[in-house]
Amino acid sequence: MAAQNIADTIKQLNAARNLALADPALYPQIVPGLLRIVGADAILELRRWGADFFAETFASPVLASDQKQNLSLIVLDTLKGFLDNPNEDISVIKSVIQTAASIYPLVFRHIISNPNDAQSWQKMAGIKSSILRRMDSLPPGARICCVKFIQKVVQTQTPGLIADPRRPDMNEISLALVPRDHPVIPPNNLEAEASGLLDRLLGVLQDNSSDALLVTATLNCLGSLVKLRASIAIKIVTTVLSFNPLLLAQTAPVTMKTKVVVRSMARTTMTFLNNIIKKNPQHPMAGRIQQGIDRIRHSLPEALEDHNRKRPAPAEPTDGLSEAKRQRVDAQVPPINQALQPPSLPPGPVSYAQLFTLTREQGLKSFDVNVIPLNILQSIVVPLLASIDKGKMDHAINTVRARYLEISRPTPANAALAARAATGTAPIAGPAEEDDEYEPGLEDTEQVLNDLDQAPTEEAAEQVALGPFNLPPPPPLTPEETAECSKGAINRVFENLAYLDQTAPAKPSHSRGFNSIAAGGDRDSWITVVTRLATRASAGLEDTSIKGESSRVVKAAFSPNNAIRDALYMYVIEDFRRRIGVAIAWLNEEWYNDRVVRQSSPKAEYVPEHYEKWMLKTLDGIMPFIESNDRNLLIRFLSEVPALNEDALNRVVRLASDPERVQLVVLALTYLIMYRPPVKKMGIDALEELYKNYDDSRPFVTKLLTKYRPEALQDAQTTPSAA
Repeated sequence: MAAQNIADTIKQLNAARNLALADPALYPQIVPGLLRIVGADAILELRRWGADFFAETFASPVLASDQKQNLSLIVLDTLKGFLDNPNEDISVIKSVIQTAASIYPLVFRHIISNPNDAQSWQKMAGIKSSILRRMDSLPPGARICCVKFIQKVVQTQTPGLIADPRRPDMNEISLALVPRDHPVIPPNNLEAEASGLLDRLLGVLQDNSSDALLVTATLNCLGSLVKLRASIAIKIVTTVLSFNPLLLAQTAPVTMKTKVVVRSMARTTMTFLNNIIKKNPQHPMAGRIQQGIDRIRHSLPEALEDHNRKRPAPAEPTDGLSEAKRQRVDAQVPPINQALQPPSLPPGPVSYAQLFTLTREQGLKSFDVNVIPLNILQSIVVPLLASIDKGKMDHAINTVRARYLEISRPTPANAALAARAATGTAPIAGPAEEDDEYEPGLEDTEQVLNDLDQAPTEEAAEQVALGPFNLPPPPPLTPEETAECSKGAINRVFENLAYLDQTAPAKPSHSRGFNSIAAGGDRDSWITVVTRLATRASAGLEDTSIKGESSRVVKAAFSPNNAIRDALYMYVIEDFRRRIGVAIAWLNEEWYNDRVVRQSSPKAEYVPEHYEKWMLKTLDGIMPFIESNDRNLLIRFLSEVPALNEDALNRVVRLASDPERVQLVVLALTYLIMYRPPVKKMGIDALEELYKNYDDSRPFVTKLLTKYRPEALQDAQTTPSAA
């Protein structure tokens, strides 16, 4: 029966928890009521549930900071009661320590503004003392919770930056907010305590602890302190640089467990140091940090090797024979790998590219060097040439020289002249007469003369000359194959654009427009090419269906320009803040194309409106990600696209459903009303809709409607009274 009562109680507690998760405003009502049920005197199951609930509540990001601060003062007695029990369950202790880490800054801020509430601070100090006293005797899982608690205490009791001295409630909680004459928390004492706790935290690294779990937790907490507290950052970085994560592998047998532990600590240490350099490349200790990273990276493989294995075999020459033995045994060098041999020249005329190509890799053969900017090419050529092996360079030069001599030697006109040249009876004049002293033997001469007697004469050779030979044309591509090839070409174009995004400057070097030059190979030229391929398509590419014999639609045909439009849309949405200019240029081309096609088409023929479709689709794609500080981006888009309609402005108005973006919407509409006369009336209508449907916007919109449409305010004021 008791077990049934406990199960029912926990079921009711879970229901209350679900209500709080669904509506965070219920936390102030639920938490005080739970203290009587899950207090320190409750049974173990209820204490576990209550400790987990408190840890979850004060770590919740949806609960307001002010509400957390008020609730933290209520739960202090319960947390202290849990810690005062010497036989408390370890899972309860872990959750209590996590809760204490979350509420410590909140109680600290409360004491700053309420110096008369010394009792709350005494309770928090008792909780802190209990946690620090039992830290070294706790199991590993609870001990890393203590590490997090120490990090919060050090962060709170160390001076931080003050963004706005007039708004202490908006600044980060730190010792800098405490007055020098505070009666309850004197800053000097707190700063000294924080320094001692930091030394205790760094002691894990100074002692070269082999507990990977504790070392990882310590490094993760120290990363936050380095980022937020510049006054202690140098001390922390110096200690981490002196920490040797490979010491365990150097002093203990290298087992599988040792390898995992050492590799974990080494990678965590390198990640900690790498993050410092990435966030601050001009760090005063950047040189030492990079040296520490390189030292760990180079020493890690050697430290993890098995020390009991046999001595490694001596290094042998690549061909299997040493230079000293080669002359004595008269051994032949093994043949070079065929994969490394340069390809032979094709028959017929040879181009310069084929003459100098010494690789069999198709990817390298098809790579266009012109896509690499000239300044980058100049900077890499000299180091590349300096790093080439001299033997390989000489071999490549000799290969090209032999090819050139081969193709520059004149060929005989027919077989008879070739045979005479071979016998020496009719030497062939040419630039390469290298075998003047060669005299064939008697048997060779007789054999060649016998072949000459059987060979046709020059007149017969001319009569049996072969006619022209042409390969048959390839079979025509099916519609499916054509679509696949077109998609592949489009993907390659946008892969090239993504590459140029990394090398091109952030701002274009010249102005864009309808007269942009679609040549040059740079990013802007590629964008011009792509947008005009999508919009200025030739006749026939706009067909959206294929009809069968019965004049009914059979299947949708592949449209290259629509495929390019889809790819352009995805390209813009992937990084719309950097590529908003691409979207504007594309939509301008769409608008221009719609106007040209409409003027050149008969009145009764249907003309698709691509501009409105893709303009609204682009707005729908970027609207969910627009933030309150993106006002310049939104105003630029709305002001530079060629035309706006009511649907576009309705989408802008719907942004006001988020209170943080109300001011953004008002600024955008105000700009359109003042500086874009064609949409002035639609902008005022949008302001009126904003005033009627979104109460948060009324403080911003009232002044504008008073100026542009005062009757809307009068109607809004008289409507409630009439109702």
